[in-house]
Amino acid sequence: MPADRLSPLDASFLSLEDDVSHMHIGSVAIFEGPAPPHDDIVAMIAGKLRHVPRYRQLVRRLPGTVLRPVWVDDPHFNIDYHVRRTALPGPGGEAELRRLVGRLMSQPLDRAKPLWELWFIEGLEDGNWAMVAKTHHSLVDGVSGAELLATMLDAERTYSKPEPDEWQAEPTPSPLELLADAAAGVLRSPLEQVRAARAAMLVPLHTIAGAQQVAKGLLNMAGVLRPTPRSSLNGPIGPHRRWAWASVSVDEIKTVRHALGGTFNDVVLAGITNGFRRLLESRDEPVDRVVRTMVPVSVRSRDESGRAVGDSVFNNKVSAMFADLPVDVRGPVSRLQMISAQMEGLKESREALAGQALTSMAGFAPSMLLSLGLRVATNISQRNLNTITTNVPGPQLPLYVRGRQMLKAFPYVPLWGSIRITVAIFSYNGQVNFGVTGDYDTASDIDVLCRGIERGIHELLDTSRSREHPLALRGSTAPAKKRAPRRAAPRRAKTRRT
Repeated sequence: MPADRLSPLDASFLSLEDDVSHMHIGSVAIFEGPAPPHDDIVAMIAGKLRHVPRYRQLVRRLPGTVLRPVWVDDPHFNIDYHVRRTALPGPGGEAELRRLVGRLMSQPLDRAKPLWELWFIEGLEDGNWAMVAKTHHSLVDGVSGAELLATMLDAERTYSKPEPDEWQAEPTPSPLELLADAAAGVLRSPLEQVRAARAAMLVPLHTIAGAQQVAKGLLNMAGVLRPTPRSSLNGPIGPHRRWAWASVSVDEIKTVRHALGGTFNDVVLAGITNGFRRLLESRDEPVDRVVRTMVPVSVRSRDESGRAVGDSVFNNKVSAMFADLPVDVRGPVSRLQMISAQMEGLKESREALAGQALTSMAGFAPSMLLSLGLRVATNISQRNLNTITTNVPGPQLPLYVRGRQMLKAFPYVPLWGSIRITVAIFSYNGQVNFGVTGDYDTASDIDVLCRGIERGIHELLDTSRSREHPLALRGSTAPAKKRAPRRAAPRRAKTRRT
C-alpha cells in the first residue's frame, strides 16, 4: 500500500518553517468556571482522537529530498505530552492571558512528536479558565481547524462518559520500506504527473471558458509583484510573539452590511483597514498608501466541508487573493465602498481559482524545488505583501467542555518571511473575534491596531443607525461599482496591471 504522503500544500508549511517562523495555527478559548479535573479532560480528548488520526501520527522524511514526507503512526504516542495544564499569575486578567499566549506560541512544535498541543489554563479572573490550542499548519487550514474545534468539543451541556481509547499504532515503516515506496513513486510519477495536470487544468476547469478564467486570475495575481511603500509593517522578525484581540458582534456587522451594503467580509476588512491606519498614525508614518494583504480563501466544496468531520478530512484546501486596504481614505463609508468594489473585482478576476490551479500544479515539484520556490516567495513578500487577514466562520451555537460553556474563542495565525503583523478573524455564537499576532520586538503596539479595528466597525455602525445614509451602498455589492468614489476604479485597475 502506498505511503500516506503529505500533499504539496501541507508539505509547504513544513518547508516554510525555520528558526523564527513557526508555522502553527491555533485558538484561544475562554470557558466558564470552574475548570474540569485534568484527568476528565484527558479522558475526553482521548475518546475523540479517533476522529482526528493525524493527531497520533508523525512526519517522516524520506531519504533525500525527492519526494514529500509521509505520515506514520507514532508508536510511542502519549497523550499526557500533548495535553498540558498551567495557571495565570494574578490578577489573571486579559493582559496576563495575552502575555502567556504569546509565550506559548513562540515555541515551535517538536517535529519528533505529533504536531499539536492543548494547554488548559486556570486562574482567570471571575473563576473562568482557558484552552489554548496549537496545531501545525501542515495538519489543518483555518476552515478544517474550525471543524476540528467543533469535533473536540460538545454541542450540548450534558455529556456522556468518554469512550475507551483502544487505538493501536500501525507498524512503523522501515527505512528500506520507505526507500522501496519512494522508488515505486518514481515509477508511478509519469502517471501522477498526468493526473496532476488533469487536476490543475480540468478540475475545476471543465471547459475552455474555465481555462480563460484561470488565465485572467493569473494575470491579476501578477499585480502583487508591485512593491508597496516601505514601512515598519515589514522587516526582519524574531522567534518571539505578542498576541492581542479585538471583538465585535455578528449583529453589528450585519447591521452595517444591510444599511451600507457590501459583504460580511467587506465590513470586516473595512474595520481592519481603520486599525492599520490608526497604527501607522501612532507610529508617525504616512498613511497616503495602501496596506497589501493576502486573504486566504477556502476552495473546499460544500460537500467536502460537510464530510470533513465524519471522514476525518482535516487537510489544507486553501488558495489566496491579494487586496489593497485603502488606509489613505479617512471616511469609513468611502473606505467600505472601495473595499467592496475591489473585492468584487477580485472575485470576477478568478484570482482564487488561479491560485488553486497553481497549488494543483505543485504536485509536479519535488519537495526540494517546492521548498526553494517558497523561499523565493518569502523574499518577494518583503516589499510586496504587508500582512495576512484570514476570516474563518465558526459555529454559531454554544459549545461545551464537560458541561462548561465556551464563552469566547479567538484565532491565532503565524508570522512568516518579513511580515510582522497578521490578523485572523473567527466568528462564534454571535461574536466576531479578531486575533492579532505581532513580532515581539517590532510590534509591541498591536493593541492600537485592535482598538482601531473595533473603532472602525463602530464608526460604520453609527452611520448605519443614522436616519439618512447619503453615501450608503444600500443593498448588494453590485451598486458599489457605480457609486464608489472616482479613485476606486483606478485603484482596482492598477491592481490588475503587471
